[in-house]
Amino acid sequence: MKIETIAIHAGNHTDASSKAVVQPIVMATTFKRDEDGGFSSGYQYSRSANPNRTSLEQVLAKLEGGTEAAAFSSGNAAGMSVFQSLEPGTHIIAPDDMYHGLRNQLKQLFAGILEFDFIDVNDSEVLQAHIKPNTGIIWIETPSNPLLKITDIKKVVATGRKHNIKVVCDNTFATPICQNPIALGADLVMHSSTKYFGGHSDLMGGALITAEKNDWWEKIRNVQTMGGAVPSPMDCYYLVRSIKTLPYRVKGHVNNAQLLAAFLEQHPAVEQVMYPGLPSHPQYDTVKDQMNLPGAMMSFTLKGGEAQAKKVINSLKVFTQATSLGGVESLIEHRASVEGPDTKTPFNLLRVSVGLEHIDDLIADMEQAMR
Repeated sequence: MKIETIAIHAGNHTDASSKAVVQPIVMATTFKRDEDGGFSSGYQYSRSANPNRTSLEQVLAKLEGGTEAAAFSSGNAAGMSVFQSLEPGTHIIAPDDMYHGLRNQLKQLFAGILEFDFIDVNDSEVLQAHIKPNTGIIWIETPSNPLLKITDIKKVVATGRKHNIKVVCDNTFATPICQNPIALGADLVMHSSTKYFGGHSDLMGGALITAEKNDWWEKIRNVQTMGGAVPSPMDCYYLVRSIKTLPYRVKGHVNNAQLLAAFLEQHPAVEQVMYPGLPSHPQYDTVKDQMNLPGAMMSFTLKGGEAQAKKVINSLKVFTQATSLGGVESLIEHRASVEGPDTKTPFNLLRVSVGLEHIDDLIADMEQAMR
């Protein structure tokens, strides 16, 4: 089936008792045992499994072309479950512009437990130089947040295979509509489902999708069920509902982003636009090779420095100055202020999540703010 059909049907079933065309929300925390004490229904306790979470995990696995998915209460919980599944002393190679929430997890919560280096994973020589005997994971994030760097997934996977190192790809910015890391060789895909999967800035969630079921995946599953950082049945239900429109929403986001990026690139106040869909992007050839669509996230820098960036962001009327991304409304953020003192982000940079408003209104708003 095509991805539009998968999005609608893979997480849905007709209810057997009522014949409702949409499955019910099962709020029960516990389930009745069989006469022999077993659980023929497959459900025992809602922390371990719930029918709505099963529906969500089914559609997530199908969308990413994986064998199984695990849903979490947030993207950070999903990322942390990977780190918690590793043996103490395991070395992780991560991008130098890794999402700050997961970077800070490693630096603050796993210091002394795991080893980690934040490097330019796009530089093959640098990547090779940082591989150690205890390196267990290469973590990639493409497009990256907030610099929109593109990592050649196949190239990193080839390096990983050579050294028996797993590759984990944060695919949050792209979504499976724009990019399919498992098809490119990644072992594990991560998402903050709060973003495009939810799509309306009203749900929190995270997800991992594995290329194959193995011992490592079982450890991650154990972290999920024993740790208990799982989404509620209600959140699972609404995520499944939101995912049904994901392919069409993302296409609308991308169309707006392409037009806004073209406008910004020719604006005299703009220093640089970082958007994978522009031919000026330094990894544009890689974008064309591994992405179906260039996504709807972008960053741009202003010639007037930090002061001009803050003037622009505070003059916008349609764009909302807020954290997060992937909702129907356009959001904008001064990332350096958000990321804290160790940020690598330029202070004249604004990150934009392009929404589904009419593009003429978005361009007009940006134009008046940069006067």
